[in-house]
Amino acid sequence: MSLDLSKLNDEQIKPVLDTEGAVLVTAGAGSGKTRLLTHRIAHLIEDLGVKPYNILAITFTNKAANEMRERLISMLGDKAGDIWVFTFHALCIRILRRFIKNLGGYTANFSIYGEQEKEHCIKRILKEMPVDDDIAKITIASISDAKTYGLTPDEYRKANSWREYIDVIAKVYFEYEKELKKCNALDFDDLLNKALYLLKHDDEAREYFQEKFRYIHVDEFQDTNTVQYNLIKILGAKHGNIFVVGDEDQSIYGWRGANFANIFDFTTDYPCKVYKLEQNYRSTKKILALANKIIKNNTTRLDKELWTENADGADVQFYAAHTDGEEADYVVKNIITIKKSAGLKYSDFAVLMRINSLSRTFEEKLIQYGIPHKVYGGFKFYDRKEVKDLIAYLKILGNPNDDEAIMRVINFPKRGIGDGTVKQLVNYSLVSGQTLYDVIYGIEGNGDLPSGVIKKVLPFANVLQCMSNAYKSGCSLFDLVCYIIKLIGLKEYYSEDTEENEARKNNIRELAHGIEQYEQANPGAGLDDYLQQISLYSDLDEMDEAGDCVNLATVHSAKGLEFNVVFVVGLEEGIFPVSRRNDSSSETEEERRLMYVAVTRAKQRLFLSMAKSRFRFGERQDCLPSEFLKEAGFVENRGYESPYARYGRGYGDYGSYRGERAYSSYGDGYVREEVPLSGGERSAKPAAESPSRPKVDPALFKPGTKVRHKKFGEGTIVKLDTSGEAYAEVDFPGLGKLMLLLAYAPLEIVE
Repeated sequence: MSLDLSKLNDEQIKPVLDTEGAVLVTAGAGSGKTRLLTHRIAHLIEDLGVKPYNILAITFTNKAANEMRERLISMLGDKAGDIWVFTFHALCIRILRRFIKNLGGYTANFSIYGEQEKEHCIKRILKEMPVDDDIAKITIASISDAKTYGLTPDEYRKANSWREYIDVIAKVYFEYEKELKKCNALDFDDLLNKALYLLKHDDEAREYFQEKFRYIHVDEFQDTNTVQYNLIKILGAKHGNIFVVGDEDQSIYGWRGANFANIFDFTTDYPCKVYKLEQNYRSTKKILALANKIIKNNTTRLDKELWTENADGADVQFYAAHTDGEEADYVVKNIITIKKSAGLKYSDFAVLMRINSLSRTFEEKLIQYGIPHKVYGGFKFYDRKEVKDLIAYLKILGNPNDDEAIMRVINFPKRGIGDGTVKQLVNYSLVSGQTLYDVIYGIEGNGDLPSGVIKKVLPFANVLQCMSNAYKSGCSLFDLVCYIIKLIGLKEYYSEDTEENEARKNNIRELAHGIEQYEQANPGAGLDDYLQQISLYSDLDEMDEAGDCVNLATVHSAKGLEFNVVFVVGLEEGIFPVSRRNDSSSETEEERRLMYVAVTRAKQRLFLSMAKSRFRFGERQDCLPSEFLKEAGFVENRGYESPYARYGRGYGDYGSYRGERAYSSYGDGYVREEVPLSGGERSAKPAAESPSRPKVDPALFKPGTKVRHKKFGEGTIVKLDTSGEAYAEVDFPGLGKLMLLLAYAPLEIVE
C-alpha cells in the first residue's frame, strides 16, 4: 500500500521522501516534527519495503518515545512492533545486555545504579580518605560531569588540574569505577559510555548493530551531548542513513551537557541535505512575530523564521506590576476573566517562570482565589526539600514533641549522625521516659549513653539550644528564621555553584520573604499561627491535580508542552535572564532560547509581566526590566515607559507601598536594616483591562461583615479599600489577614 501523505505540508513531504544519506531537518517550534518522523518511518516500511527490524528511532524522554511508538502502531499496526523506538539510555541497555560480556568483567545481568546507589557508593569510598564530608556532593557532580564528556579519571584530572580537590576527585572516580565493575553494575552515565566504548573496540558488537540499523532517526538532536553524538556516528557509519531533527533555537540544556553545536557539526561531518520546517501549527501570527523578533538576536543559529496560517490573534500583553504580589493578582484576574469569557478550562492556562522559587506567590494567590492548580514537573513550594527542612526546625520550636521533625533534620546539614545513633537515642528516650527532644537537648553530661553517641549528637543539641534561646528572646519570626539559616550553615551547605543549589537558595530566601509578609499582615501573630497557616496552604492545595488545573511550571519543564493561554512572569534582569550567567555570549544566547521556548508554548493568548520591586536576597529591591522585553519592543532602553507597555497598580502585596521595612538577611549577615522603598499610595487607576471583568458592589461588604471563603472558612472583613478596584482585608481565625480583590475572591456574606 502507498502511504497517505496528504496530512503533511510541502516542507514536511520533501524530507519524508529523501530517505538516503544524511539529512538534517531544522524544525521550528510547533512545526509538526513528530508527525514528520513517524510518516518518514512509515514511508520506509510501506512504500520502500524496508524491514521494521532495520529502523531505529531515538528520542530523549520515555513520554516522547511512547508517543512516537503509539503513532507508529496506529499507522502500521503489528509491523511497528519490530521498530526500535527508544531513549538513548534504553537503547544502550539493549546493546549492553547483548554484548557487554565482550568487555570482560561484566555479565548480561548487570545492575543499574540510580542516583541513591551511586551516592552511597561514592560516600563509602570517601570515608576511607581524610577529607571533609562536604566534598561528597562536589565529587558526585564532578564524576557525572566527567562521564557526560566521556573522560576517564586521568583525562578529567588533566582537564581540571586547576580545581581544588581535583586529585581526590580523580582518585574517588577511579575507585568508584573499580567498585562498579566488582559489583557488575553500571550507573546511568555508564550506560552511554560503556555502550560507546563497546562499539568502538568490539568488532562483533559494532558490525552487528551497524548492519541492523540501516536507517537511524534522532529526535531533539540539539539536546545531544558529545557521547550521544558519537554513538549515532558509529551506529550509522556503515549505511550512512542518519536522519536528525532538531532546533538550535530550542537548545536549553547546556548546563547538563547538551551541545547544540552538534547541529552545526553534523553539516560538516556529513555531506548532508538540510531542510527547514518553518510553518507553525500552534500559535497565532502575533505570538510568532514576537518569538521571531526575540530569537533573531542570537547569532549562533541557522537562519529561519516561523510563520503560520493561523489567525492574527490577540495582541501580546505586557504588564509592569509594582510588586511581585500585584503581579500574581494580575495573573489570577486574567485567568478568571478569560476562562469565563472564552469558555476555557483551567488546564488551558500556564504560568511559566525562569526560577521555581517564584512559584510561592502564585501558588498562594491561586489558593486564595479558589483556583485549582498543579506544579508541572516539580514539587509545590512547601513540598520542596529545602523548604520542608527549614520548616522542620520551626516545627521543633513550636512543638518539641514532634519527633518526625526532629528525625528529618537531626542529620541535616550532615553531622555524621547515622541510623544507628538515632536508634540509640530513640531507645533511650523510651527507657528513660523522656521525650526525644529532651534526650538530645540535655545530652551533654549524660552518663548512660556511649561517649561516641554524645560526641556525634552534641552539635545538634547546641543548635536546638541556640534556637530555643533565640525564640524565647521574643525576636520576630523573620529574624528567627534568618538566624536559623545562619546557625545551621545553609549558605555554606549550598555554596557549590550549580543550577540546583541556586534554586534551593532562592527557595530559602522566598520562604523568609513569605514569613516577613505574614508578620506584616498579622502583627502580633506567633510561630504557631504561622505554622498553622502554611499547613493550610499545603493541605488545602490538594485540588484535584489529575483534573482541571492551572499549570505552574519552569520554562525548562514546559518544553514540549503547549497551552491556550500562557503567562511568562518575572521578566526582570537577574531573574529572566538569570544573574548566574557570566555575561558570556553563549550563556546569554541560551537564556534567550529559553525565552523563545516560553513564548512558543502559547497557542492563543500570551501575557508577559514583571514586578518593579521584588523581595530578593532578604530585602525588597527595585527591579529592571529584562533585556528580552527591550528586544521585544515593550520597554525602551531609557526606562520603563513605552507606547506598548500596559501598567496597573494594585494592592496585591499588602503593605508593600506604605513605609514597610526591608531587611538584609540570607547571605548578608542577617542584620535588620531600614531600607526606603520606592512607590507610594495605590493609584485609583485600574489594572490592565481584562475581557468581561466581573462587577462587584462594594456596598455589600463592610468592615465587620462576616464572610465565608470556600477554602479558608469563615472570616471577618476588617478593612476596605475602594480607591480603585475594591480590596477587602479579611481576618481568618488561625490563618491571619489576607488582602483580597472582591471582584475575584470566592467570598460569600454569612447571613
